[in-house]
Amino acid sequence: MIFVTGGAGFIGSNFIHLWLKEHEEPVINLDKLTYAGNPDNLLAINQHPNYHFVHGDMGDRQLLAQLFAKFKPRAIINFAAESHVDRSIHGPADFIQTNVVATFNLLEESRHFFAYLSDKEKEGFRFLHVSTDEVFGTLEPHDPAFSETTPYAPNSPYSASKAASDHLVRAWHHTYGLPILTTNCSNNYGPYQFPEKLIPLMIAHALQGKPLPIYGDGKNIRDWLYVEDHCRAIMTVLEKGRIGETYNVGGLNEKTNLDIVEIICHQLDKLKPAASPYSSLITFVKDRPGHDRRYAINANKIMHELHWHPRESFETGIEKTINWYLEHEEWVANILSGQYRHWLEKNYQDRVNNI
Repeated sequence: MIFVTGGAGFIGSNFIHLWLKEHEEPVINLDKLTYAGNPDNLLAINQHPNYHFVHGDMGDRQLLAQLFAKFKPRAIINFAAESHVDRSIHGPADFIQTNVVATFNLLEESRHFFAYLSDKEKEGFRFLHVSTDEVFGTLEPHDPAFSETTPYAPNSPYSASKAASDHLVRAWHHTYGLPILTTNCSNNYGPYQFPEKLIPLMIAHALQGKPLPIYGDGKNIRDWLYVEDHCRAIMTVLEKGRIGETYNVGGLNEKTNLDIVEIICHQLDKLKPAASPYSSLITFVKDRPGHDRRYAINANKIMHELHWHPRESFETGIEKTINWYLEHEEWVANILSGQYRHWLEKNYQDRVNNI
């Protein structure tokens, strides 16, 4: 069986849904259920015989030791992370605790568990760490895309904490022989994404007739990756990746934030017309500190070595995403009715007031 951390979050929950759809191997999901860990993401599989949920902290070494001894996983996939740049600016301590300290604890217990496996079990064991392209910093408009050998240059508390976790994972392989794999992905989008991120935030605000806040001039560029394509990449790396290697995963879709919002508005105009075009809600707000200008992923390594390719174009992926949110408005409403709503209002209201 496989052991997943952070499986109630956006990417983790999509991974578990896809895994159970395509594999008979059981999955254990350990999740602390912080603000972004949503049990509603997994309601459809709660009774699945091959799914087991454990409410707990991956930084709790005693709990990890108990779970490893009980379930004896053949792979650990670490999705658990604080992941929103704005939140890391407002409160970096949580990011250090989860992304650095808890990852260290997970590595240490994994190392101790690995040490007592048989030689045959050791051959098949993997520790797969899911990371981000933000660890590489920012690119100028004509710079080549990030590759696996791009030097790390994180610019936010979030990306710095993820960079630290990547370095720990690498060190635990080279120092202790833990059979690790690392993936660095571009911006994900799709079902179950917490509505503080750009795409679900714009969809939710548009449907409520609220302003669509865009930082700065809206020309920050990201490479967009449909979440199911990312999940398939992780499965491919888990199955075929070379131990100790890093694989960049990208969607081959570089677009500005303004492009993304205009595409969403255009799609909503067709799918759910309002009295005025949704684009009339676009509002430019003061940029956030240290906002990286461009990210781009060179995914040649995973495509050539492991024969993974994204199945979705941005056009097909964003259509699926918008349709999912239109069909799951109650899911969004349940989140927006909580404390997240107050944080969101404070974050963007502060920026509107400081234009």
